[in-house]
Amino acid sequence: MSRPGIGLFGGTFDPVHYGHLRAALEAKEMLNLDDFRLLPAGIPPHRAQPVASAGHRLAMLRLAVAGHPGISVDDRETRRRGNSYMVDTLREIRDESGDTPLMLLVGQDAANALDTWHEWKTIFKLAHLVIMRRPESLVSWSGELLQWVERRLLDRPERLGEKPAGYVLPLEVTQLAISSTGIRSRLYAGQSPCFLLPDRVVDYITQNRLYFAGGAGKG
Repeated sequence: MSRPGIGLFGGTFDPVHYGHLRAALEAKEMLNLDDFRLLPAGIPPHRAQPVASAGHRLAMLRLAVAGHPGISVDDRETRRRGNSYMVDTLREIRDESGDTPLMLLVGQDAANALDTWHEWKTIFKLAHLVIMRRPESLVSWSGELLQWVERRLLDRPERLGEKPAGYVLPLEVTQLAISSTGIRSRLYAGQSPCFLLPDRVVDYITQNRLYFAGGAGKG
């Protein structure tokens, strides 16, 4: 049985690849969710700006998840002006979803730096934090963040349905050694990105000359 909850997985997806998609699918299945959303950032405040435009990144994501029931693309951050703060996104989705459990999925590296996020304490009031990690992932919480995490830790996904927000769940998923940066570098060097991302996304990149030396990218 699926659990009434919403999974939220943010990122720049510049471009989306099998590392993103495999982790998303495994998390969706392990959490028994039938509503799992990929949230492409418009203007990410904590990292370099995307190479491809929001329109191109949205198009690639929609191609990548087509035919996968329960996985969708939520474009609200690309439509919002200014920085894409996750806390603002969670507030919007909370207003829309009432008391439905919201599950924000992040990697361990992002979780280690959660206390640098805008209004990071409020995030725990709006959603559960699900940390996608591998056995060798380095956990480096410290200070106040460590205290906040330790008193919210769960060891069973089933408990996320007990309340709308506030828990922390480590979740081991297959994290493939693929990066958007590496894919862009290959394309810029004239090398094939095949088998790193879906063929339909490769075709879109080629047709629109994204990430190629002298290519458009920002169209």
